Amino acid sequence: MEEKVAVISGAAFGPGGEGFIRCCYATSMKDIAEALTRMDNFLTNLRKKQAREAELPSTPIHKRRQHMYITCLDMEGVLVPEIWIAFAEASGIPALKRTTRDEPDYHKLMEYRLGILREHGLGLREIQATIAQIDPLPGARAFLDELRSFTQVLILSDTFEQFAQPLMKKLNWPTLFCNTLEVAPDGAITGFRMRCPQSKLTTVKALQSIGYDTIAAGDSYNDLGMIQASRAGFLFKSTAQIKADHPEVPAYEGFDELLAAIRRAMD
Repeated sequence: MEEKVAVISGAAFGPGGEGFIRCCYATSMKDIAEALTRMDNFLTNLRKKQAREAELPSTPIHKRRQHMYITCLDMEGVLVPEIWIAFAEASGIPALKRTTRDEPDYHKLMEYRLGILREHGLGLREIQATIAQIDPLPGARAFLDELRSFTQVLILSDTFEQFAQPLMKKLNWPTLFCNTLEVAPDGAITGFRMRCPQSKLTTVKALQSIGYDTIAAGDSYNDLGMIQASRAGFLFKSTAQIKADHPEVPAYEGFDELLAAIRRAMD
């Protein structure tokens, strides 16, 4: 009922169906994909509910599950300015200002960016020169230092290692999972390699599978998967449209607010 997907208990088809459900696939692929997404949402929420119920105050403290938290943060727009917006301004090419706040399909977005770079004869060298001038957002390093004093932190970004290194140095070298560029000897960016499909969500689920409770924060469409799959998730410095589309996700603008929200989630 919660996700409005109709299924039949496998038990109705004999003892061999116990523990299974039966689904009808006589519909469009679009509807099947939507149903699978809703079923995944139901199971994610059910696991969260079961985890909370497992820790009711009536349970002796020595028998309660001890949480092992890890906080997963987006990088661009959260800790540092958007690299491509900075480069768009430095190069005078407004079309490069398009980010994952505007285009949720990252592969499509990157192909669009690489096409513009080829058209203008620009490559890695020019982008790195812009990145060298970028500083973290005001308060970002202090926020990270304080956060890392009481929990493990992982930066999950769709950026590339060739872009991120100078910025990680300015943030005191937090752990970063990102992607890599394919670069020709002359510096032309010829392609890119992603760590895995839906890298942020996939990483969060992998962390959960080895015993971690994840807390996640980000600003863009491609952060919503990890935010919604985590024990607690937050939008940070996001757009009005994304916040309007997802009113169920707490949204914050300041690092002090976000830090307090993460602390509360761990209480």
